[in-house]
Amino acid sequence: MLEYFHVAPVASIIFVFTVVTSLYAFSDNSVYGKFMMHPYSVSRGHKVYTLITSGLIHGDWMHLFFNMFTFYAFAFTLERLIGSWQFGLLYFVSLILSDLPTVFKNKDNFHYNSLGASGAISAVLFSYILFNPLSKIYLFFIPIGIPAIIFGVLYLVYCAYASKQSRDNINHDAHLFGALTGLIFTIIFVPGILHVFFTTLFG
Repeated sequence: MLEYFHVAPVASIIFVFTVVTSLYAFSDNSVYGKFMMHPYSVSRGHKVYTLITSGLIHGDWMHLFFNMFTFYAFAFTLERLIGSWQFGLLYFVSLILSDLPTVFKNKDNFHYNSLGASGAISAVLFSYILFNPLSKIYLFFIPIGIPAIIFGVLYLVYCAYASKQSRDNINHDAHLFGALTGLIFTIIFVPGILHVFFTTLFG
């Protein structure tokens, strides 16, 4: 773990803090009331800080595991690629921007709440894809790796579709807009990344 702190200090701190905060919330339900993002309140200027704190807690062990597994797979490498302060800015900007569409969409729904780091982690994943579009991404229970660029396209299409359907309790808007934030942020803050992306794709 000390090696990770040395080569990717920001990702390491985010990883540890998110795990610790989520585990604490599992044993103290009052944390959810303080940290969860409540669009009805945020849209009226209250508890705006939850745009960030909602990304530090998760609904259950599986939610935490999937998000942190994905974070672990891509965040430490990405920080080395773009730099520590850029990575930290990407992560927290994505936490906020990925939640804003949810705030607007549910501003009059008093009973809607949202939590989890999925928006920011989607941003991390899609920023990584710009650097390595042909790398393989492995999904659970599927032994064959999927090229990152293909996975990315399928992911965006699925998130857009699922967001319109709204048939589950997953915040697909956060996934979608987090991914888009990751792409836009990286294009702005990493000069030449599009050249790297297309050169890697087409040689």
